[in-house]
Amino acid sequence: MKQAKKSATAKTTVKTTVKTAAKDASPSRLIDARIKELGDWRGKVLAHVRALIKQADPEVVEEWKWRGVPVWYHDGMICTGETYKGAVKLTFAKGAALGDPKGLFNASLEGNVRRAIDIHEGEEIDADAFKALIRAAIDHNRS
Repeated sequence: MKQAKKSATAKTTVKTTVKTAAKDASPSRLIDARIKELGDWRGKVLAHVRALIKQADPEVVEEWKWRGVPVWYHDGMICTGETYKGAVKLTFAKGAALGDPKGLFNASLEGNVRRAIDIHEGEEIDADAFKALIRAAIDHNRS
């Protein structure tokens, strides 16, 4: 009973944090709030991949779409950063057109356009390969 009550309280706090941030916040602030509200490994992973995206492209534009999904753009959409109970999913809008020499794509492999990277608790992402994938997505957007 205590666990259910604690879980409901945590969900209310999460919703309140985002609603408070949404009143007059930029997409970047909303992403900050999402990272904070997650408060677990998913927040750390989302913060880490966000930092890698910014390292790969300091001019990246952050957006907040579809009721709470961080999205990164440069000359078109690069990827989204969705969070689920068991994974942080980075979906590349045009991932099927990108080379993936390090095999980072491990989800949504059957589609004709998108590809995704699911990161589960305790997993690491190859930072250099991920940044190269970000740059490849930008190059593809420019072509």
